[in-house]
Amino acid sequence: MRKAEFVRKTNETTVRVLIDLDGGGGEPTVLKSGIGFFDHMLAAFARFGLFDLQVECQGDLIVDGHHSVEDCGIVLGIAIKAALGEKEGISRAASCFFPMDEALAFCALDLSGRPYFGFEGELGTEMLGGFSAPLAEEFFRALAMNAGLTLHMSVKGRNAHHQIEALFKAFGRALGDAVAKDPRVKGVPSTKGML
Repeated sequence: MRKAEFVRKTNETTVRVLIDLDGGGGEPTVLKSGIGFFDHMLAAFARFGLFDLQVECQGDLIVDGHHSVEDCGIVLGIAIKAALGEKEGISRAASCFFPMDEALAFCALDLSGRPYFGFEGELGTEMLGGFSAPLAEEFFRALAMNAGLTLHMSVKGRNAHHQIEALFKAFGRALGDAVAKDPRVKGVPSTKGML
């Protein structure tokens, strides 16, 4: 079972994440970040990655959404890393272009164990409900650093909602492909023998 749950409590947030990489349905049963647009994006990630996902966050939204979104990225990254275990038999790397109307997002990732995040694109400063557009970049950076992902993302477009949704869908699809078991892969997919 490639499934993990992690809880993190700080003075700013309490975050609980459960992810099942083999859930197969992409049906999030609980998404309660306190930020409606962010819940919508997490649902898109789960649906297109075919993951079963639960995210619950109690954060200091009276300040703004930054701590909640970033901390959800931290905890989701930790949970993904734990669910992968030794990474035996996985495809390891994948990429995806994902369009949404005028927006086009690209995601390339490697479950290398070497965290890196590269991002190209202009998301502006628009508020999408209680979600500030630049928080998308902060979320993916926190996730990559804590999951041990090499993650490159880019996006173009004019509508921040479309841009961010395309990013979450591209990431879900690429991560789903990378964590997929490949019967041709024997052991860990690395010339080093470990990831």
